[in-house]
Amino acid sequence: MTAPWEPDEALAAFAELDYDRAARRGYPEAVYCEGKTSAQLAAIATAVGDRGQPTLFTRAGAAQARAVLDRLPDARHHEDARLVAWPADPPASSGGLVAVVAAGTSDVPVAREAALTVAHLGRPCELAVDVGVAGLHRVLGRLEMLRRARAVIVVAGMDGALPSVVAGLVSAPVVAVPTSVGYGASFGGIAALLAMLNACAPGVAVVNIDNGYGAGHLAAQIAAPWVAGPQTAPETPEAGSAGR
Repeated sequence: MTAPWEPDEALAAFAELDYDRAARRGYPEAVYCEGKTSAQLAAIATAVGDRGQPTLFTRAGAAQARAVLDRLPDARHHEDARLVAWPADPPASSGGLVAVVAAGTSDVPVAREAALTVAHLGRPCELAVDVGVAGLHRVLGRLEMLRRARAVIVVAGMDGALPSVVAGLVSAPVVAVPTSVGYGASFGGIAALLAMLNACAPGVAVVNIDNGYGAGHLAAQIAAPWVAGPQTAPETPEAGSAGR
């Protein structure tokens, strides 16, 4: 465990950052920005920078991203994924490939959040978009990439059928991500969520609606380098060494 850390009084009023998480689990804590004020995020970003802890700020709107970038100017805002990464560049990759597929173009923001999470947690990642079940030839055209992967993330709204199709074609575990994309009876992603939970093909794990970060984290763990002997946490890049 790292040495005890005492937050400043202002930060302690609303946050207690978990700097030991990387030591316990092999991956650092992320900061969920939705619902936090710009002032709170500025204080959190300052503490993260002072500690030198690589951090992903997820679900960051424009004002929230500005608050983080004001304190961490060398961070990178991926506006399409609503994610701010610090350091800006992911670490050198290790472990198995994670493939991320988005059923439609409207699913890309969630797929990008997943892909960026995978990359910043140190895994190689490839992204394919617009390969939904309405044109099965499109996903079949990606089989070579999908079958190279140690884990596959499938992001889909509407009927949520793509994870079952992919899981029937590959040997790797599939992490299914329902999105809130769809017309009225999709119920904001609930229809896709229920379809994925009822997947016929085995080997499908399902995360929450629009939870690209959660899918990316799980896939990165699945694809971590094999470690012989007693189980240990995956290596975490040292702060300041995350650039390529």
